[in-house]
Amino acid sequence: MALHVSSNAFSEGQPIPEKYTCDGQNVSPPLKWSGVPQNTKSVAIIADDPDAPSGTFTHWVLYDLPAKTTELTEGSSGGGKAGVNGFRETGYGGPCPPGNSAHRYFFHVYALDIESLGNPSLSKQDVTAAMKGHILVEGQVMGTYRRKH
Repeated sequence: MALHVSSNAFSEGQPIPEKYTCDGQNVSPPLKWSGVPQNTKSVAIIADDPDAPSGTFTHWVLYDLPAKTTELTEGSSGGGKAGVNGFRETGYGGPCPPGNSAHRYFFHVYALDIESLGNPSLSKQDVTAAMKGHILVEGQVMGTYRRKH
């Protein structure tokens, strides 16, 4: 079983609108998910770019969302705790690929059997380590982005 994750801003495998990138308003896109098990205690989101030149780049770490959360509106943290992204800032940092290549951006959503992963401002590595053994189900939606130079 997997979570079904979607966004009404872009479809699976399609371009992410500029609004949600460093070239636009740099706000997080709206996300929705379904298939959360009854015994879920919290939800976490990690958005990353595996096509970055230096290895996978983290754009968003959000965790300790209430278990009943099944969607985030544009720019919302849904009452969750913001982690540190690859820009060394907390919260969302939109796609901003170097050069003229299109990159893929994965928005991973995790249903967890633990209420809290820890303090605010954790890194992706801290969150991933804290989730180990606690992921009930996960899902993702992927969008692409290429900068217009």
